[in-house]
Amino acid sequence: MLTTDYVLTRGVEQILPTKQGLAKLMATRKISLYEGFDPTSPSLHIGHLIGIRKLAQFQKLGHQVIFLIGDFTGMIGDPTDKTSARQKLTHEQMLNNLKGYKEQVKNIIDFDGDNPVKIVFNYDWLSKLTFADVVELATHFTVQQMIERDFYQERLKQNKPIYLHEFMYPLMQGYDSAHMAVDLEIGGNDQMFNLLAGRTLEKAYKNKDKFCLTTKLLTDPTGAKMGKTTGNTVNLTDSPNDIFGKIMALPDSLLPLGFELLTDMDQPETEPMTAKKILALEVVKQIHGEKSAHAAQKNFEQTFQKKAPEYKQKIKAQANLMLTVAQIAGSNSEAKRLIAQGAVDVNGVKASDGTVTMRAGDKVKIGQKTFVKVI
Repeated sequence: MLTTDYVLTRGVEQILPTKQGLAKLMATRKISLYEGFDPTSPSLHIGHLIGIRKLAQFQKLGHQVIFLIGDFTGMIGDPTDKTSARQKLTHEQMLNNLKGYKEQVKNIIDFDGDNPVKIVFNYDWLSKLTFADVVELATHFTVQQMIERDFYQERLKQNKPIYLHEFMYPLMQGYDSAHMAVDLEIGGNDQMFNLLAGRTLEKAYKNKDKFCLTTKLLTDPTGAKMGKTTGNTVNLTDSPNDIFGKIMALPDSLLPLGFELLTDMDQPETEPMTAKKILALEVVKQIHGEKSAHAAQKNFEQTFQKKAPEYKQKIKAQANLMLTVAQIAGSNSEAKRLIAQGAVDVNGVKASDGTVTMRAGDKVKIGQKTFVKVI
């Protein structure tokens, strides 16, 4: 049975001001909460799935959930943890990117029924702020607060530019909370600064204390987030077969976090291959349904596991996939051509580009007959 304590504990990094205070409020009445998703890409990814699952848990407890699409904040671009400014996008690009978002998450959160999740767009209010309004927002923050953030300090050391519009992002995201007057905002644990900006502005404009809940991040062995920026993403628009294969290709070290953040199961006490199959099945089931999940598992077992004995040829890993394939193909240009034509699979997943970092144990299929194991 889903409980408040479970929702406020499972996969949760931090709750401010206190977990106890939020639990008490939830016991008193139904709360309003949201998480924002900037449409900087046509597909949400597995990192977003963590927050979407958390929204679904609050919805099942009967609380009022808002799915905010940041079609204004996305034009600015969240600078958090970025080593350089994001490329500026137009509102038209935002609208094109967000077209499929509801379809991508409809199996996880419910947009119908007695307690439907509400979709809102922050362009509707942020685009109406005057310059005087923005100046007023800025009076609640200092340059020191902004510049002390680690990634800005790193840019200063490297003599990389920090643009003024990047300082506007937490102000705009923060104003979302003030405009909606919510009880709670959810975000990844790298978003706490932005969530606290919203707490500051909601207190200033609505005299209301907002709670902030951050979830743990699904990070790879280097500490990098699984996402589109780092190039190791699992998109919600990927086919069931691709999602299953990509989960199977994750490092074994990600299994504990994977089960905690992407399922309601405890990690089974079994060997990693079996555990990853269970994780992959659960993830695909949530996104594409149970029938597609079982079909994807069957496809993986038939096309990957049964071919394992054929990976007899071994090759020393290079820095990335293209250089590794070039050892077999004879040249970088031929390797590039093969990858571009979709003729190269890594661990059962078709490679989209040659920048994939190679690791010992990876299995590379080139064409229909060449099976290589990386050493």
